[in-house]
Amino acid sequence: EIRALYEDIERISQGGSAFRIIVGDYGSGKTFFMSVVRSIAFERKLVTVHADLSPDRRLHASSGQARNLYSELMRNLATRSKPDGSALGSVVERFVTEARREAAENKIDVSVVIHQRLGALTDLVGGYDFAKVIESYWHGFEQGDDELMSNAIRWLRAEYTTKTEARQHLDVRTIISDDSFYDALKLMSLFVRQAGYEGLLVSLDEMVNLYKLSSTQARTSNYEQILRILNDCLQGSAAHIGFLMGGTPEFLLDPRR
Repeated sequence: EIRALYEDIERISQGGSAFRIIVGDYGSGKTFFMSVVRSIAFERKLVTVHADLSPDRRLHASSGQARNLYSELMRNLATRSKPDGSALGSVVERFVTEARREAAENKIDVSVVIHQRLGALTDLVGGYDFAKVIESYWHGFEQGDDELMSNAIRWLRAEYTTKTEARQHLDVRTIISDDSFYDALKLMSLFVRQAGYEGLLVSLDEMVNLYKLSSTQARTSNYEQILRILNDCLQGSAAHIGFLMGGTPEFLLDPRR
């Protein structure tokens, strides 16, 4: 199993994608196994995000639960130098530093380099505003404006609940919401590549919480979101990203639900 996931991690760093569901009874070591896989990902220069699903954190929702899950993932974003999480700020800073270095070498303006590097993101859903927020961070970095930098990080962590507030603070028209949960993860995987990492590994544990949803509609929507992610990974529409989903057997194998 470790070997299979090691190959997955290699594939992610080469521009592919991976999707694995890890099933085992309570106490069989799924969570430990997933943390072992994360430490292998660090060795291969990947960025990891992880979170447990719960009644107020799920893949698809209409009252903020998917946004909550995304926020939790971003709070737990980790790199080799910061394996315990809270590394989002340092990843963005690394991107800015790389851009400054490239600008100095080629004797061009830093904002030009940032635009070039983020060009790939603007083709994706929500990519334009994502790029704009990174640019705001750079302006804050240049001008020593800590508030602007922290607002940019707040936006990237999906901590803005209204578009009005985001527009006042960062001059963007969208926020990361329930609808854009998966699109935002794909943007983040491209962004960490631009910051000099090899890709993004997403670990979601306690998937049984989706199985436990009493509303058939909510359950169906969440399982359809898993299917969308699976199709993207297998059909090659997602790049430099991998998903690990851990749950007890009924989450996957119950034929009735």
